[in-house]
Amino acid sequence: MTLTHSRIAPALGVLVDGVALASLTPQEFDALYRLWGEHHVLVLRNQELTNAGFERFSAMLGELDPPPNQGAGRKSVPGHPNLYVVSNRKSEQGEPLGALGDGEAQWHTDMSYLERPPFASMLWSIELPSEGGDTWFASMPAALRSMPADLVQRIERLSIKHDGTYDSGGNVRKGMTANDDPTQSVGTLHPIVIRQPETGERTLYLGRRRNAYIPGLSLPESDELLDTIWAYATAPGVTLRHRWQLGDVVLWNNFTTMHRRDAFPPDQFRTLHRSQIKGRNIPQSASSTPSPKEFA
Repeated sequence: MTLTHSRIAPALGVLVDGVALASLTPQEFDALYRLWGEHHVLVLRNQELTNAGFERFSAMLGELDPPPNQGAGRKSVPGHPNLYVVSNRKSEQGEPLGALGDGEAQWHTDMSYLERPPFASMLWSIELPSEGGDTWFASMPAALRSMPADLVQRIERLSIKHDGTYDSGGNVRKGMTANDDPTQSVGTLHPIVIRQPETGERTLYLGRRRNAYIPGLSLPESDELLDTIWAYATAPGVTLRHRWQLGDVVLWNNFTTMHRRDAFPPDQFRTLHRSQIKGRNIPQSASSTPSPKEFA
C-alpha cells in the first residue's frame, strides 16, 4: 500500500492511510514523523498490533516514560511496565485496572507539572463503548495566533504554575494531599508562551486549568487572565474531535496541543493502552530562545 494522508481539521490533525505500524519501514517512519511535526496530531486507523508492537513503534520516537501517578495510581499493562492502561474496568475486588474511570477528563497537557514534561503521548484503542469517550485536541500554536497582539504581549513574559495535585479526571494523585489554593499547591513553573523545541514554532503551553496560577498576580487577577487564555485555547476553530474506532492509534505532541475526553456510560467499557515519550527539553520562553532558523 502507498502512504496517503488527509487533513482532519483546519488547525491540526492528519489522518494517515496505507501504513501498518506492525511492519513499519524506516522510510515510512520518516514520512509519519514529518506529517506529525506539521499537524501535531497523527491518526492511524485499523492497526493490528500487539502490546510489543505498540511499544516498539512508540520507542522509535524516543525513550519511553513509565505510567504517570494518577488518582488510581500507576496502572501498567501486564508485562509492559512502560505502557499505561486507560480504562474503567475493575477487578473482582473492585480495584481499578486502569486510570481515569468513565467521567470527563478536562483539557490538559500530559504531566506538565514536571520540570521536563513528556514530549509526546500515544493511545491505541482496545475496547470502546457504544457512545461517548471521544477525545478532543486543541492546537496551541493556532490558539496563540488567534489572540490579539496586546494579549500576546502581556502573557509572553509570564509563567503558569502547573499543578501536580490532581489528574485530568479531577482525582487526587496517589501520595498527594488535596489543595484548592492555587497559590499554595504543589506545581512547576513554565512559561505561557514557548517555542516547540524541534521546530521553533511559537505556541501556548498551558497544562490544565484547575489550580493553575500566574505568579505575580493576585488570585482574582490570575483567574481572570487564565479564563481569557483558555477561551482562546479551546475555541472551536482550534480544536478537533476524534471519534474512536477499534484499532485506532493516535499520536500527539505535548508541547503544541491540549486534549480532553468526553464521559461515557458507566455500564460500558473503554480500554486504551497509552505510551509516553520522555521529555528531552524543559519548556523555554519564546522571548528568550533562538529564532526558528537556529532549530534547523
